[in-house]
Amino acid sequence: MTPVHPQARIGHVHLKVADLERAIGFYSGVLGFQVTQRYGDQAAFLAAGGYHHHIGLNTWESRGGTPPPPGHSGLYHSAFLYPDRASLADALRRVVDAGIPLDGAADHGVSEAIYLRDPDGNGVELYRDRAPADWPRDPQGALRMVNDRLDIAALLAEAKPD
Repeated sequence: MTPVHPQARIGHVHLKVADLERAIGFYSGVLGFQVTQRYGDQAAFLAAGGYHHHIGLNTWESRGGTPPPPGHSGLYHSAFLYPDRASLADALRRVVDAGIPLDGAADHGVSEAIYLRDPDGNGVELYRDRAPADWPRDPQGALRMVNDRLDIAALLAEAKPD
């Protein structure tokens, strides 16, 4: 099988949400993504950096719905890549200031990540990559990601004051 083109990327995530305004409050109000377009009270698209959309939110099949129960298939989490550690620290500050609990945090060797849930119970990962030259490798050069503790206090200390 021929591999996918090396520049292929995940362009956006589109989520079914129970309450559009609540979801916009999280993705825009807390995380800081900008609303780029709305379809009344049914859908909205949000982005960073002038892109058309990184996140789609809709209530077409889910208005007033509940999260899937544990033990069912579905989205584990969507991951949002920040360009550097300072930007990730700022995202963490926003989450903490909003009183949103963390599900966890990890240093994966290749990246540093914090995990939480959006208002609909969808998993969210906020992370930053390390430079490929700094990725952990075994003696043969194969990638060896880890799941070590991330020092949240040290990361938060790097956030710029609001």
